[in-house]
Amino acid sequence: MIMEKKKSKKISKKLLHKYRLVILNEDTFEERLALKLTRLNVFILLGISSIVLITFTILLIAFTPLREYIPGYSSTALKKQALELNYKTDSLHQIITNNDKYYASIKKVLKGEISSVNINRDSIIRAASVDISEIDLNPIKEDSILRAKVDKEDKYSLFDSAKSKVNFVLFPPVNGEISDAYNIEEKHYAVDIIVAKNTPIKATADGTVIFSEWTAETGFVILIEHSYGLISVYKHNASLTKSQGDLVRAGEVIATAGNTGELTTGTHLHFELWSDGYPVNPTNFIDFKN
Repeated sequence: MIMEKKKSKKISKKLLHKYRLVILNEDTFEERLALKLTRLNVFILLGISSIVLITFTILLIAFTPLREYIPGYSSTALKKQALELNYKTDSLHQIITNNDKYYASIKKVLKGEISSVNINRDSIIRAASVDISEIDLNPIKEDSILRAKVDKEDKYSLFDSAKSKVNFVLFPPVNGEISDAYNIEEKHYAVDIIVAKNTPIKATADGTVIFSEWTAETGFVILIEHSYGLISVYKHNASLTKSQGDLVRAGEVIATAGNTGELTTGTHLHFELWSDGYPVNPTNFIDFKN
């Protein structure tokens, strides 16, 4: 116990023992600076200096661009670019997913895997069937003015606005005699044109191929999406020259005429026109005769 006390007093004496740090002029030995220090003061001063230095270094790394030069830290520009690419990738993934769903639904309709389409068409026909005797057909003044205005516009225009869409012209896919006309009551939403085998089938307008495959009932089928919600359909082809996603111009060959599929009795082109999801009579806008 006595030895421990003596040892403790010896350590305290060493820590508190005063020393004098003197700075002299080398030539004249004149005293320039003198400091009274103890070992304890030196330890405290070194500890505080170390803490300040470490703190300053951490702040310098964390809040200044100098951290980019330290291995393991990425640059701000690189992080920003990676974030932008992540947003673009997510947007493109969403667009691709929506397009796949859209094309898948078209394939199901063409292959007859969706029965609800016929139900919707029947409901449209029933809704259009009304009793004529219950309707007053006498035109009013405003109706007469509107009729006169409409008669002045192009009667073959497929669209509502003739001014904005007057340059959109439909090109006949083939020329020939119509064997089976458009008939909504018999659910024949197309015209069948008699042509020779391997006759070139042409796009009716500029657009993008959204379906180009074989189906059991209608053989080689190709669908083209045009401007203003218009879709053209070409069925029973012998072969197809365009694939899904291809861009086509009006009058460009997209297939050759044939007699493929179960629902055909001879070489012909089964041609349909759809506007905003509703079938329209192609003969109202296209002259198929030579």
